[in-house]
Amino acid sequence: MQAFDTDLRNRITKLVKGILAQNSLTADVTPSTKLVDAGLTSMDMVNLMLGVEAEFDFTIPQTEITPENFQSVETLERMVATQLQPATAA
Repeated sequence: MQAFDTDLRNRITKLVKGILAQNSLTADVTPSTKLVDAGLTSMDMVNLMLGVEAEFDFTIPQTEITPENFQSVETLERMVATQLQPATAA
């Protein structure tokens, strides 16, 4: 399970850094870094949401599209892991 968690975190971090790079921004993105503090705008968050959906091949349920789930890589990771859980358990 640890390898899955690490892979999940790395993929989400790569998405965040990619969006920052598109905006010519660089930031040290750790799991607990607030994404807004790293430089992501509300439009960037929409792009991040779409990127997460494409990267992990699922649609984020409307109820999960909350500011709390998009605060940091860590909060995104928890939400994605929860969404992928039924698929991996089957």
